[in-house]
Amino acid sequence: MQQERRFEPRRARGYAPPVLYSLLKPALFRIDAERAHGLALQALRRSPWLTPAPFPMLATSVAGLAFPNPVGMAAGFDKDGEVPDALLGLGFGFVEVGSITPLPQAGNPKPRLFRLVEDRAVINRMGFNNGGADAAFARLSQRKARGGVVGINIGANKDSSDRVADYAIMTRRMAPLASYLAVNISSPNTPGLRALQDESALIGLLDAVTEARDAVCGKVGPPIFLKVAPDLELADIDAIARIAIDQRLGALIVSNTTISRPALASAHAGETGGLSGAPLRDLAQQRLRDFRTATGGAVPLVGVGGIANADDAWARIRAGASVIQLYSAMVYGGPGIARSICKGLAARMARDGFSSIAQAVGTG
Repeated sequence: MQQERRFEPRRARGYAPPVLYSLLKPALFRIDAERAHGLALQALRRSPWLTPAPFPMLATSVAGLAFPNPVGMAAGFDKDGEVPDALLGLGFGFVEVGSITPLPQAGNPKPRLFRLVEDRAVINRMGFNNGGADAAFARLSQRKARGGVVGINIGANKDSSDRVADYAIMTRRMAPLASYLAVNISSPNTPGLRALQDESALIGLLDAVTEARDAVCGKVGPPIFLKVAPDLELADIDAIARIAIDQRLGALIVSNTTISRPALASAHAGETGGLSGAPLRDLAQQRLRDFRTATGGAVPLVGVGGIANADDAWARIRAGASVIQLYSAMVYGGPGIARSICKGLAARMARDGFSSIAQAVGTG
């Protein structure tokens, strides 16, 4: 069983990011979404780390990893692994960095990130923009001894002639640094990537990833999580569930952004890319239920998509998620959202008579 070091950030007095964000939000929302995101990362890089508020009743274990609470930051916010410790200090129980590819790539042309304010949603077509494996490896190597659950989301370069080889390369590179490896084959913004969710292709990919992990880590390597799309047919879900069980995956992350378009009010509704935020909530919740049924509870599930508050998080846990993730909700709710959801989850556990998160999983 993989053990995680306790996260021990520096204390910071008088630092109140939720209050500061409420003051800055109107100005941030007047500038381009990607630029605002860059400013947020810059602020986190320069900020002192906070001591996370303790919620001992929320501690849980998934795939041999000890999570101090079940509220995680999803991949996409910290693409290059620049601020995982600052995010842990904001109260997130775990952070997933990436997606990271073997070679640096610029991603798709700008603009490629859009706030749909009226819908509390985001559309992105970023295209795995990141600084590449070498830069991320150097950065994450420096923070590993600090502990905390930090997953690394790995992807393939857009112009790669062998994407399976890319995932194997990333696995060998990042496995020694990762609490878990998240294999991302569900982004809609890299042409052809989602084809790797097809049954035969997926088996070959996971075989390659597992072999690469075992080659560098032996039997003590990080668990492998697979991130899937919400835009799947039931037959696809059944096939992926069987493969996840056969491959002994650590977890399934359900789900990525959607290419579907429910009724939206924003002027940006017609932009291409993956939709996240509030309009994804019901679809992502249903896909979680579908995977819970298909796996029979044999594979832990990470619930992500449209989770904005404690009610959403609690509903996802009751539907079968062992832990949850968010990203778009922090755009609208600010950096205090993890603490707020943790506080709400603790209250709902007490209200509904559960003494642990694990007891509540799948009881909805």
